[in-house]
Amino acid sequence: MVFGFGRKAKKEDPAEPVEELTLAEAGEDAPAPDARRGQGPLDEAEITSRDGFVDLGALLIAPSEGLQLRLEVEEATQRVVAVTLDLNGSSLQLQAFAAPKTETLWDEIREQIGQSVGAQGGQVEEVEGAFGTELVAKLPAGLPDGSQGYRVARFIGVDGPRWFLRGVLGGPAALERPAAEPLEALFRQVVVVRGDSPMPPRDLLQLRLPKDASATPPPAAPTLEEPERGPEVTQIG
Repeated sequence: MVFGFGRKAKKEDPAEPVEELTLAEAGEDAPAPDARRGQGPLDEAEITSRDGFVDLGALLIAPSEGLQLRLEVEEATQRVVAVTLDLNGSSLQLQAFAAPKTETLWDEIREQIGQSVGAQGGQVEEVEGAFGTELVAKLPAGLPDGSQGYRVARFIGVDGPRWFLRGVLGGPAALERPAAEPLEALFRQVVVVRGDSPMPPRDLLQLRLPKDASATPPPAAPTLEEPERGPEVTQIG
């Protein structure tokens, strides 16, 4: 498995939005419905050991042959804001957020993503997938030959106990279900470490470099200055 650094994340990137804090902490009533049980992703309380996982702080990732991990850094704060899993020519970006005990976030976040994509001239479509309701977003993009195409990203979201995990599939996995299956399997095995500290809803859970990993990217991995490979661009017409 290879570790690297993606480009410094930009908040205006539609495929990587970091939602602003807009919700107040909910009351201490009954917990929100938990529809992910039995299919993943997992909560830390559902595992007996962290052995065998790549420990990134808020997220534990199951290793897989050929998998490369990229930690993405926010330019303004220099904090790690996302991890991207690259496998078989496709990518899966992961971000985990704090959530209220008594509410789910995915319905509202889907609406906000749709508004953001629409404001940039793109289109979104809600589809039913392996993890419930998903969003397929298409954003205008220029092709190398000067013709017009679009970038495609597939958003999946899962509400857990006091956390929310969002995944963004890019490359062939955004368009082709068979290409997405290996990354979907890894998404099911992700373990979210929420912690006990009080946090406002929508705050990012803290990610970090694994303790046994070097802070210097290997030669084959992207450096901080190199552009990140974005979602696949498809020609129109």
